Amino acid sequence: MDNNKKYFVSVAGNIGSGKSSLTKLISEKFDWLPYYESVSDNPYLQDFYSNMKRWSFNLQIYFLAHRFNIHKEILNQKKSVIQDRSIYEDVYIFAKNLHDMGRMDDRDYDTYTKLFNEMVSYLKPPDLLIYLKSNLECLLKKIHLRGRDFEKNIETDYLNNLNKSYDEWIKSYNLGKCLIIESDCIDFVKSKEDFENIVELIKENLD
Repeated sequence: MDNNKKYFVSVAGNIGSGKSSLTKLISEKFDWLPYYESVSDNPYLQDFYSNMKRWSFNLQIYFLAHRFNIHKEILNQKKSVIQDRSIYEDVYIFAKNLHDMGRMDDRDYDTYTKLFNEMVSYLKPPDLLIYLKSNLECLLKKIHLRGRDFEKNIETDYLNNLNKSYDEWIKSYNLGKCLIIESDCIDFVKSKEDFENIVELIKENLD
């Protein structure tokens, strides 16, 4: 890995997979700029989890606009960057899942995907995508431990369908390099050895 080169890395994964934690640790390890997902200041999340069908389109448009602006800012940065969740997950995972589950109607989904395709045509994808793969049981445990109010009633079917969408997307991912990390049996937050193993994998993939 060239310390004089600018890198753009995105961390992908389901809700509760540890994206924010890994983003923070990697940013500190390499002195990269971290960009986090908009959660605490998101005006739609609380409403979305109480009524997904009513608020799905609003939420996805908010996330799309936010991540598009962040992605443009990242490309203009001079320093290397690590990002918590990419813009591509918005359409290939979350909007798709909502549409498949009947929580977003055909008209809204068609409008959303057309807007997404137009926007990302102007963007350069990450140099490396890190996918934190986690099973449903581990996701539910981590979501419970962090105790966010709006996530208390999250449906297991919703999480499980997201996992399936992630697996399908990763299999066909062709925008750049992809590093899959099976995160169920490791603890990169508490175990220095587990974290250093991930660091070495990132270095190898960025060579």
